[in-house]
Formats: sequence, C-alpha cells, structure tokens
Amino acid sequence: MNKDLFDKLVEKGKTLNDKWIDHCLCVGDTAGKIAKALEEKGYNIDVDKTIAIGYVHDIGKYNGEIHGHVMRGYNYLKEKGYDEDYCNICLTHSYLNNDIICTAGGVPDINENPFLTNFVKNHEYTIEEKIINLCDLMCPPGGRVYTIDKRLIDLIIRKGAYTNTQYHVKETYKLKDYFDNLLGYSLYDLFPEIKDNL
Repeated sequence: MNKDLFDKLVEKGKTLNDKWIDHCLCVGDTAGKIAKALEEKGYNIDVDKTIAIGYVHDIGKYNGEIHGHVMRGYNYLKEKGYDEDYCNICLTHSYLNNDIICTAGGVPDINENPFLTNFVKNHEYTIEEKIINLCDLMCPPGGRVYTIDKRLIDLIIRKGAYTNTQYHVKETYKLKDYFDNLLGYSLYDLFPEIKDNL
C-alpha cells in the first residue's frame, strides 16, 4: 500500500480543516521510527506497513464525523479493496489488551456492535497494530509527539474520566513497557523533540 488513498483524503480533509490528518501523519511517522528501531534490533516487522496503517487508522473520520469512525473506516477500506491487514487497524487502534472496554473516552456498549466487540476480543494483534495502539496515544491532534503521561492527561481533560479510565491508563503503561523492553531502552529516546512538548 502506498499513500495514494491517504493523500486523496488529506486533500479532502484540508477543506474541512480537520486535525485528524496531522494526527494520522504523526502516528504513521512515529510508528515508523519505532518499527525501524525494532527492525534494527532484529525483530520481524514490516516498517512500511506500520507507517501505512498509522496513516490510515483514523480514515473513518474522512467525512468530518468522529462517532462511528472505527466501523466507517474499516468498511471504507474494504470497499476500496484493501487487504484485511490495512482494514483491521481501523478496528483495533482504539482498544488495548484485546478488550473493547480498554479505551479512552468512556465505556462503550459491548452489545451495540457485536462484530466489533468479537473482533477486538478474538483478533491476534500484530506487532504493527500494537505500535499503532501506542502511537495513537502518543500523538494528540496537531501532529506533535507527547509522553504517555501528558497524552493521557490530555485525553482525560478532553474526554473525561470514566469507570474504565484507570484500566486504560494501566494498560497504556504496560504497552509502553512492552516496547521499551523489546528495544532495551526507553522509546522516548527515539524522539528528542518530545522534550519540547512537555
């Protein structure tokens, strides 16, 4: 996959002045740095694919609507004929730990979309998808890279705290620790600019 589809949507998004575009570019680029560092450590990872799925993870927001963007993005990419690997990121990017409850912004109704609930529960997340999970939580709207601490506070301020917030925060830190352990150092070392965003 190349950026052609995303580039077309970027042009449309610019007319809407949507911040999701800068966010997606940041997620893809940030994920690419982590993937490249893991590849250099000898891990089997597809760097180009990681970048591409970062670019399209929020593609369901192309029409300016946030609610329902997960399924809208998945269906949109499927209709365009993209491989499941690319479509799936639309479903998995917001949910950590194979749990639809492990998300920011409140507790979703697990019965509202049985397909999504079952997919998240039963899908074996790839290393590329896990990187996007993390980078989605490191890149706020606007295209900057934050520490997990700052980004989680940003999410709580914007979306509120809910009964699942503590769970989501704990799993976010576990995910960062997972990648720190794979790398053998803090992944923040890959992003010197992160100090400017403290």
